[in-house]
Amino acid sequence: MTSVLTFFSFYLMLFSTSFTIINGVFSEQSPMTILTKHMEKLTRLHFYFHDTLDGTNPTAIRIAGPANRSFSTTFMTDDPLTEWPEASSKLVGRAQGIYAFASQHDSALLMVMNFAFLEGKYNGSALSILGRNPFLNKVREMPIVGGSGVFRYARGYALAKTVSFTPKTGDAVVEYNVSVLHF
Repeated sequence: MTSVLTFFSFYLMLFSTSFTIINGVFSEQSPMTILTKHMEKLTRLHFYFHDTLDGTNPTAIRIAGPANRSFSTTFMTDDPLTEWPEASSKLVGRAQGIYAFASQHDSALLMVMNFAFLEGKYNGSALSILGRNPFLNKVREMPIVGGSGVFRYARGYALAKTVSFTPKTGDAVVEYNVSVLHF
């Protein structure tokens, strides 16, 4: 009986704490999240996305899709993010990821994108977008689903507005206004 009690006491000490509730191996909850909510910050960012499909140095390359229609056509990007709409303005980051024509019925892209920042206190940090971009709408809203660096645990939204589009080449400049909560 003593060995059973010793084993049970050891088991309780090893696998339970007053700070963490473990639900199997899959998840863990901590009441510390309640305390950290007060430290969240709201950051607003404004920049321009330059998507270049044509020329000697394209920033978006078609990697998949049929030749005779848009649906499923997929592009890999490494687009500059700048302070102003002019491509020669200050580089603040890069949009790196994938976008694909995801609708057979209207004009919408699936955006799987990281905004990797290179400037100031955001240098080395990134925000992640995963969502639908109905690119013919004047303003589009897409979710910010995460981040890294100063944007750890980020959530929020990005508003995109096309500033210029060249139909012949597909090149575009898109203005982004991003609002994000993070720690």
